[in-house]
This record gives sequence, structure tokens and C-alpha cells, in this order.
Amino acid sequence: MASLIDIRRRLRSVKSTQQITRAMKMVAAAKLRRAQERVVGARPYAKLITSMLASVQEHSRGLTHPLLEVHEETKVLVIVVAGDRGLCGAFNTNVHRATAHLVSQHPEWKEVRLLPIGKKAIEYWKRRPYPMAEKSFPDVLANLSFLKAREVASFVAEEFLSGRVEAVYVVVNVFRSVISQVVHIQKLLPLSPEVSAEAKPAAAVKTGSEPPAPAKGASVEYLYEPDIASILAWLLPRYLEFMVYRALAESVAAEMGARMTAMDAATKNAGEMIDRLTLTYNRARQARITKELIEIVSGAAALE
Repeated sequence: MASLIDIRRRLRSVKSTQQITRAMKMVAAAKLRRAQERVVGARPYAKLITSMLASVQEHSRGLTHPLLEVHEETKVLVIVVAGDRGLCGAFNTNVHRATAHLVSQHPEWKEVRLLPIGKKAIEYWKRRPYPMAEKSFPDVLANLSFLKAREVASFVAEEFLSGRVEAVYVVVNVFRSVISQVVHIQKLLPLSPEVSAEAKPAAAVKTGSEPPAPAKGASVEYLYEPDIASILAWLLPRYLEFMVYRALAESVAAEMGARMTAMDAATKNAGEMIDRLTLTYNRARQARITKELIEIVSGAAALE
């Protein structure tokens, strides 16, 4: 049995760890609230831009755009979005495992390059035998903004339009709830009209000055200025930028949720360990006192 000094030292260590995990849980909870607000705030824009893109594509009459062109997928770029730090359970491991599985399931991809986003992704994949993209973005998630997401989207679009890659995929954790983060694999490029048309148009707020809504199934013709081709050429890059931004925002929220859950479990485990160590300490202390009393009584009896 460990000595009383060793048990006290272990108790102090576990209590210090519990204080750290409790503080990290509170910090993660505060950051999670802001990340959730960012994700929820992006939903109206997502509905609107998706509805607009679906409408423009419906009336484009066969117009094409380089971002919509489908190629044979032999040169592929995979964006791997992980966290900047650990202590978040299996958050980073699940992304890395899904990325390796994705690549192994497509032997037709002759040339695969990875674009890791997040310090943990960069540290992990630079030690693996996978070629990396020429550019990296290590500080995107630390203070996420739409401008940083636009830089990532611009680089990806340039790689696709130049022909260096023929398809772009993203592997990211999607936020579902505090205790649920799901790894999602999405094809970014080429942009798929079917994916855009899946989302329903945003509901309009009715006012007295608005015209009545068209009957269900009716098709509305719009006048486009300057022309539909110019609008499509402007809208598609904006849609790609928003897809990248939304994926990064989902990853940040999922990371905070995973860290909050992991730190909550660590705090509870530390509390249980403190209880066990306290019980062990009390038993050892009581055994030591009993032993000393027995020695005193035995010595007094021997002197009689």
C-alpha cells in the first residue's frame, strides 16, 4: 500500500487536474455559444443564395461555367479540416480516419493531394506519405472570418480552373449537438446543380405591398440585368466561398462541442478518482493510528 505522503501528493495532483479540466470546459462552453451563433446566423444566407442559384440555373438555358464542368477524377484535392488543439476526444482522429478511408476507396484517383486546415491536421498529415498542396492555412480556425474562408476558396478555385485538380472534396466534422459531431464528406468542385436545387427557397415575409405568391408549380420568369451569364459567373464563386465558410464554421462549433463534452467527462472522472483516493487515504490513516495504538498498549502491557 502506498504511503500517506504518496496518497496526499496524488490527491493534490488530481485536484489540480480537475480545476484545469473544469476551466477548459467553461471556456469551451463560451466559445461554443459564439460558434453556434455563427452557424445559425449563416442559415438565412445559405437558403437565399441556394435559392437564387437554383433559380438562375433553371433559367440559364444550358449555359455552362468552368466551375460546373465535370472532369474525369484522376487528380483530386482533399481538404481536411481538423482542430487547432487536442483534448477534444476523437474529434481529430475521426477526421483523419475518414480521410484515409476516402482515399483508399478510390483507386482511380491517380494523383491525390491534401490541403490540411488546422494545426492538428497539418501536424498529422505532414508525417504521412501523402503529397500536400503548395499552400497551407494554419491560422484560419483560430479567428474564423469570411475573408479567411474566401482565401481558401480562391486557392481551391484557382487549382480547379487551372486544371491542376479535377475534383475537390472536403472532410469535416459537422455540428449536430454538444454530444454529437458527425464526419461529413462533401464534394466541393465541380459545383453540382442538383445539390443547389435540393434546398428550398427562403420563405419571404409577407407585407401588404408585396404581390401575391404564384400558384404551386407555376414558373416565374425574371428579367436579368446585365445578363444571366454574368450573374451566373458572379454567383458561382460566391456560392463556393460560402460553402467553404460554412464548412469551417461547422468544424469550429463541432470542435468546441467535442472539447466541452471531453472536459466534462474528465472533470467527473477526476471527481470519482478524488473520492477513491480520499477513501484510501482515510483507511491508510486509520490503519496507521490503530497500529500505533496497538504498539502503545502492547508496550504498556509488557512493562507490567
